[in-house]
Amino acid sequence: MAIALKLFLFSLLLPLCYSADPIAHYCAQSFTSSQIQANINQVISDLTTKASVGGFATTSSGKGNNTIYGLAQCRGDVSADDCSACLASAAKQFPVTCPKQADARLWYDYCFMRYDTDNFIGQSDTGFVTILYNVNNATDPDAFDKAVSKIMTKVNAEAVSPGSNSLGREKTKFTQYVTLYALAQCTRDLQPLQCAQCLSTTLQWFPIYCSHRQGCQVLYSSCNVRYEIYPFYFPLDGQTGNPAKDYITKILHPH
Repeated sequence: MAIALKLFLFSLLLPLCYSADPIAHYCAQSFTSSQIQANINQVISDLTTKASVGGFATTSSGKGNNTIYGLAQCRGDVSADDCSACLASAAKQFPVTCPKQADARLWYDYCFMRYDTDNFIGQSDTGFVTILYNVNNATDPDAFDKAVSKIMTKVNAEAVSPGSNSLGREKTKFTQYVTLYALAQCTRDLQPLQCAQCLSTTLQWFPIYCSHRQGCQVLYSSCNVRYEIYPFYFPLDGQTGNPAKDYITKILHPH
């Protein structure tokens, strides 16, 4: 699959509470079969129910070429209620965002859900990427980039460590008044080596789009990384940023 790159320029983009709007989506493989639609509906229902309990689930429905495979995962730090609410919103959003599409994916701040006719479970997928970054540059940018590199190395290592549930979180003081927060997560169907490879791939975008930026986020279907200069993961400490400030959207599809 050719990489389709979507860039979202934003300033301090993350609300305190769960948002019902996806931050990214991918849709492909148009279909007309009523059986495929029935299988999609069943997969979405199963994922919404099962992932609400443990924060992660995989499932499938159908036979032969009509089989639909699905995966859902909530961000590892969110509450069960926020996880359930996010999954419910994703279930309602699929018919709106990806109608009659057999390969569909929705990314939210708090959860991710996808389904496909191909069995992707247990496979690392870095074929489609969404990058979000803050339009504002950091003060002392070179030192800031070094601090970002150091903390991203830590969270990526934490995400692949035993017992982490594929989640890494870290914070570090950059200056007396600026704290750097970072998070990395893989889908829990991946083996540690696959997770590490996926997270490593996210970092290739940092010199291109995240350099000097006060915040940046890279989303793949199998993993994601993020850093900000305000607390965005739970438990929160202090004040979060203003999600409505200077929000701009740009979409690119490189060949």
